Amino acid sequence: MFARIESKRLSRSLVSAFCVGVVCMMLSTTAFAQRYDKKTTVTFSKPFEIPGISAQVLPAGTYVIRLLDALSDRNVVQIFNKDENHLFATILAIPNYRLKATDKTVLTFAERSVGDPQAIRAWFYPGDNWGQEFVYPKKRAVELAKITNQPVLFIPEEVAPFIVAPVTTAAEPPVVALKEAPVMAVTPTGETVPVAEVVVAPPVQTARLPKTGSEIPFLALLGMMSLGVAFSLRPLCDR
Repeated sequence: MFARIESKRLSRSLVSAFCVGVVCMMLSTTAFAQRYDKKTTVTFSKPFEIPGISAQVLPAGTYVIRLLDALSDRNVVQIFNKDENHLFATILAIPNYRLKATDKTVLTFAERSVGDPQAIRAWFYPGDNWGQEFVYPKKRAVELAKITNQPVLFIPEEVAPFIVAPVTTAAEPPVVALKEAPVMAVTPTGETVPVAEVVVAPPVQTARLPKTGSEIPFLALLGMMSLGVAFSLRPLCDR
């Protein structure tokens, strides 16, 4: 009889530990997803231009910017409407480094004439030193470089239709095509130069864990902590 009672108490403790562990894993997974996609809601007071097949100008309003995929040397950013039920663009972006991070979202634009829609240039997520430098189709990049008197990153013109293709995952052909497309920069004089001459790359980091395994040690630690909490509560259950 005593063994049965102890067994039941131990079962209750293990169930409690399991529940605590599941909650911790859910919170951890949610937080990780939020960090990964860097979802940001932004309200624009004036029309603005984003990369597209041609000059794609969006009206003033509220939009959602999300990171769809992140690689070591290039990323994929998506821009949605406020309700996230319409995708305006899937944009290739190159990591660009800034020395001082801020606690607010920062969007930079290529300067234009007064009254003209400003062309979005880069997006920096709060707290990040590195951000996303947007890449335009070559024809529009050449035009923007002359108008703004600044270098602009570009991809080949034949890749431009993939920017407005309806995609939901990083494995779909349009996204793969964007990630594999060669990226260069064009100067105001029309000269083509390497990206490294225009964009400051993030510092090289060593001893980084693979993305697929980065959460495993953390979840294992949460599981151990959950078991510890459950067993510490056993004396209370014995009363």
